[in-house]
Amino acid sequence: MITPYISHLTFQAIKAAIKAGQLILDIYNSEYITTFKEDNSPLTTADSAAHRSIAADLAETGFPVLSEEGKEIPREVRQQWHYFWMVDPLDGTKEFISRNGEFTVNIALIAADTPVIGVIYVPVSGMLYFGNKETGSYSLDCSVYPFNDQINGLENLLVNCLKLPLAGLSEQFTILASRSHLTPETSAIIDNILKEYPDSNIVNTGSSLKFCRLAEGNAHFYPRFSPTMEWDTAAGHAIAAYSGIQIKAWPGPGPLKYNKESLVNPWFIARVAGLPDFEG
Repeated sequence: MITPYISHLTFQAIKAAIKAGQLILDIYNSEYITTFKEDNSPLTTADSAAHRSIAADLAETGFPVLSEEGKEIPREVRQQWHYFWMVDPLDGTKEFISRNGEFTVNIALIAADTPVIGVIYVPVSGMLYFGNKETGSYSLDCSVYPFNDQINGLENLLVNCLKLPLAGLSEQFTILASRSHLTPETSAIIDNILKEYPDSNIVNTGSSLKFCRLAEGNAHFYPRFSPTMEWDTAAGHAIAAYSGIQIKAWPGPGPLKYNKESLVNPWFIARVAGLPDFEG
């Protein structure tokens, strides 16, 4: 049985993600301004608006928020946090700008160095994915079952949700690759997989949707041998892990850890339990 505390926090994160997603969609369908950060990555007015909305909505939980758009928090401050929200208000800004719909709102609750709640909302499709350590992971098509003020609490929301994974995996081996960040190192691992499974289907997908596809049971393997930040992966990590997906840092046998001195993730491999790593 889910505890009221986890239930309340999961529902708060869901509400914040959907509200931010609606703001993003309004901007997506109108005029918006794109600027560039110091690392030359794009930033739109949608990123900033979503960040402000989520930070305000999560403030009532009493936990600090670490967001991509508000990340300048010293390590000596962060290391005092036991619980905090890890947020990417608009994951897939390049996908947003290219208008392919593959961008998401990501919210995770971190306990020490581990994500215990994850929420991902896809504004264009209306798909919601969420998971926590007590209930496992779920999806909800908000275009069919709209999220509104009549829904009071997580238990009422679960009535229309689908438990993840949805069904048995397809017989065809499916590999997920980043649409915008495919590197030679990742390509080399994919080549190793193809030696074992030559009829594999390779699917290029943007943002954190790759974790959602794994959690749904619609893919087998997602290698990421290129840089990511903690806010890129935290929510998807939780949703995939609580649906039974194995996620480990590479090299090394351990899982991804959060709130590190550097917020840059190591390379990682996410896969259906029981599959080899293929990194050799």
